[in-house]
Amino acid sequence: MAKWTPKHEAPEPLEGPVVATVTGGTIVWFVLFLVQLPFYGWFHDHGHTWWLWTCLAGGGLGLIGVWYVRRRDAALKRAAAAEAATREQQEKREQREQQPQQEQGPQRP
Repeated sequence: MAKWTPKHEAPEPLEGPVVATVTGGTIVWFVLFLVQLPFYGWFHDHGHTWWLWTCLAGGGLGLIGVWYVRRRDAALKRAAAAEAATREQQEKREQREQQPQQEQGPQRP
């Protein structure tokens, strides 16, 4: 079998409200668990208790996801702020280097 190679480059990942999306999904899983909880007896009698535990597991994993994406979002913001500060310092340094040259003017032979 031949090795598969892509015909074009993959597009850039979309950045959106990741924290809100994961939080919303986590809330949905917990709500589904709570809605099904009063019917535990019926689920147990019909062998469908895994539905409840699936919702609870989804909510628990969602909490881990919320923790992860909040940390990721904070790290991205810190990196952007550090990059902006570095860029600003570089611009100031370049301005200071150009300023003495402008004050002296052109030198005559």
